[in-house]
Amino acid sequence: MKHKENLRVLSEMLELKTILTSEKIEISQLGDRYTELTIISPLRQWKLVEHELLSRGKEHEECREQHLQRELEKIRIDQLFRSSFTGEMRLMERSTSDAVVLNTGCSAVACGVPGIGKTTLVQKIIHDWATGTIYPYFQFVFSFKFRDLNSIRSKVTLKDLILNSYPYLATLLEELWKNPTVLLFIFDGFDEFNGFIDFADRGAVTEPKHMCLDPEWPCEVSDIVYSLIQRKLLPGCSVLLTTRPASLNLLEQADINVWVEILGFVGEQRKEYFNRFFGDRAVAEAVFKHVKENEILYTMSYNPSYCCILGLTLGPFFMHKGRDLKLIPKTITQLYSYYVYNILKKHSSETKNVCDVLLRVGQMAFIGVSEKKIVFQNEDLMKHNLQPSQVLSGFLVELRETVTTGSRVVYTFPHLTIQEFVAALALFLCPYPGDIKKLLTEAHSAKDGRFEVSFRFVAGLSSPGSSKPLMEFVDQFPEESIHQVIDWVKQNVDNQIGSSWSERGKRNLLNTLHYLFESQNPAVAQVTLGSVPRLTFGDADAKKALSLTPIDCAVLSHAIGLCCTINELDLRNCCIQYEGMLRLEALRNSLLFFVKAKELDLRHNKLGDRGMKRLTTALNDSDCQIQELRVEDNGLTDSCAEDLAAALCATPSLTKLNLGENYLGDSGVKVLSRALMDSDCKIQKLSLNNNQLTDSSARDIASTLNANISLTQLDLGENTLGDSGVKMLSVALRDSDCNIQELGLSSNHLTASFAHALASALSSLTELSVGDNKLGDAGVRVLSEALKDTECNIQELRLNNNGLTQSCAEDLAAAINTNDSLTGLDLSDNKLGDSGIKALNAALVNPECKIEKLGLGRIVLTDSVFEDFISTLGAARVMKDVSLETNLSSDLSGPSFGTSNEQKSGMDAMGVSSDL
Repeated sequence: MKHKENLRVLSEMLELKTILTSEKIEISQLGDRYTELTIISPLRQWKLVEHELLSRGKEHEECREQHLQRELEKIRIDQLFRSSFTGEMRLMERSTSDAVVLNTGCSAVACGVPGIGKTTLVQKIIHDWATGTIYPYFQFVFSFKFRDLNSIRSKVTLKDLILNSYPYLATLLEELWKNPTVLLFIFDGFDEFNGFIDFADRGAVTEPKHMCLDPEWPCEVSDIVYSLIQRKLLPGCSVLLTTRPASLNLLEQADINVWVEILGFVGEQRKEYFNRFFGDRAVAEAVFKHVKENEILYTMSYNPSYCCILGLTLGPFFMHKGRDLKLIPKTITQLYSYYVYNILKKHSSETKNVCDVLLRVGQMAFIGVSEKKIVFQNEDLMKHNLQPSQVLSGFLVELRETVTTGSRVVYTFPHLTIQEFVAALALFLCPYPGDIKKLLTEAHSAKDGRFEVSFRFVAGLSSPGSSKPLMEFVDQFPEESIHQVIDWVKQNVDNQIGSSWSERGKRNLLNTLHYLFESQNPAVAQVTLGSVPRLTFGDADAKKALSLTPIDCAVLSHAIGLCCTINELDLRNCCIQYEGMLRLEALRNSLLFFVKAKELDLRHNKLGDRGMKRLTTALNDSDCQIQELRVEDNGLTDSCAEDLAAALCATPSLTKLNLGENYLGDSGVKVLSRALMDSDCKIQKLSLNNNQLTDSSARDIASTLNANISLTQLDLGENTLGDSGVKMLSVALRDSDCNIQELGLSSNHLTASFAHALASALSSLTELSVGDNKLGDAGVRVLSEALKDTECNIQELRLNNNGLTQSCAEDLAAAINTNDSLTGLDLSDNKLGDSGIKALNAALVNPECKIEKLGLGRIVLTDSVFEDFISTLGAARVMKDVSLETNLSSDLSGPSFGTSNEQKSGMDAMGVSSDL
């Protein structure tokens, strides 16, 4: 068929923009160069980072795990319209004796960051369809670029759109309208479309005003696209859109069946790309080896566009003998400096004043960044006095854009980051720099981050090492410019260190650390970070925490490695995963990321066993200074227990370890228990709460309590130790060699039967938590007797939610009057009732009572008793903090009780917390 043959010819060659040849374009067979991209469904999240250099290498490790768990589906392009996550399957095959027929059409969206390969994927789809490899049920495929559609200013018919690109179909279209199920429309680059399409009227009762129902009706281009997607025009046809993440919100209400995300290269796909990029396998392997050994460059290489830049820049180092391999780029600024160096080396011979041309190109690029403009017209070139030249064509790619009168040439940089680098370079090429610091400060105020990558390049270019390759073609950068940039970086660090309480503040601080990294200036880093004791990127609220990419981790490691005062590192909820840990271990110095901090908080990340094993490598380092480590909720299992146990014995500085909310289980704790008995283990505080432990773990832990002389605090809450498990612990607690002072046993399925065993061990404890169990009145009576013992040293006791009633109140009151050490008591979530509170009230006002902190939340009091209780609390001389949340139940016999201003003032003075 002529249409298929035409598309096959148009799609079989792949153009590569190259700086290594004078032609600047290398044409290859698509099949020889195309490397399969990883595509997943559905989209992981709606809001992705717009600039791919600021994204995280797309969390490939997480996606692999989710794929294995069937949360994400990796799909091939031939499965694009059959993702099992589409819910209602719109594209269904029905077998007939002659062919496969489609019941109805399907709309699909392929999303990906710039440079990830969306347009190349479209070319691959068209080529594979034209050669009969995929989609046999589509008889015609029509492909359009939104960039071309922008030039259409008047109404047009769908028929005209098709004939403009495929004029040989004129006699067939009328027949095609009758069977739209065999048609596939592809629209590439939705984010580049200048028109507005409103999908919000999807559920409207009346028809939208701008509807196109006939392929031969003149309509706006936006109406044609809308109607095809919403199945109003040629219902039954299928549509594929590609877009960047920034435009996803415009499609949220569209009638889309399949959402896929292009992740780029994963694993061996990166290596395959370089093998295809270079004809010489030895060069390909050398380049890939260098990339893989550099955490910054390797993380970039998930993106095909960056792989191309890496290949073009690094290739010459390994192609030509005599090149000093010590000069190979290691930072992003160095990489782009050599990229520009290669352009100038190949294309500057015909230009007299290279520096002047480069300055004017950079000024145009800077304006483009400030206006978020990536396509430039002849008018833009003329405004900057730029004429066609070899140098200019080395930076700008000519594109032929379709317009109503024919076509015109427009210009763009091969990649946005190249534009951003040249924009940064222009600041150093100006012979009269002026107030660069003011310019940077004003540009930094842009809240959408459009200058962030340029700023990193600016900081990087202030380093002589990064700009050195360019000195062959341009003059030395003015010292004034360099000093202004360094002063600006210092000022940014100073401003952001104290504002990391907000998500934006954390992001700004991280960006300034990127500036320091790119500058490769240890003196500046030491000056700016020399007196910083704490860095905070995490937060208890995941929404306020900053997600850290592998590149971010490496940059943070670099910053900490250059100063000696950072003692505390808060990385809670920062989405650090195995790939980030792997990148951190790529260089020996990266271990400083962990070993120099004295307090490291990695709660609520996704380290997993593999990530934890990487972390223990740092813990085993002889320079490790970590004193407190928190790794709760990181998906840890018994698989990492051996490595963790070895680290406990090899890290004498580590005294506090929180492993809560993981899955270590009995087998994992058995391994850890052996380490705790080692004399080299100095752990003082250990949390194992919520780790799926049973009485088997209690036996192993009990055996360690007599052998470990440093352990004083142990939290075993939210497990299922049961009465039998706690009885074994109690025997160990009575031993004179046991030093446990604080013990957590909340939510462990405990009943009154364990109380006798535990009561005999109270003399050694200062803090005991047995909340959320089923002690009942009988169990608390036993504990109350133990509290009366003069040897009892309990200072804080938590009995919340234990099924207590007024029956045990008298026993507790007697214990309160007798015990000289008890200062904190939590009885919340029990049904003590009015009579119980009256009994406690008498003890609390006793001059001998030492209670300072009292929890009585949700114990259900009538208003009258609550009022009496509040009025008598003032007589409790040492009472500082009383919790009475949601205790105001309206007295059924009278009106609801309202607290007077005088009562409120008294409550506030004592620290009373009440939900009124």
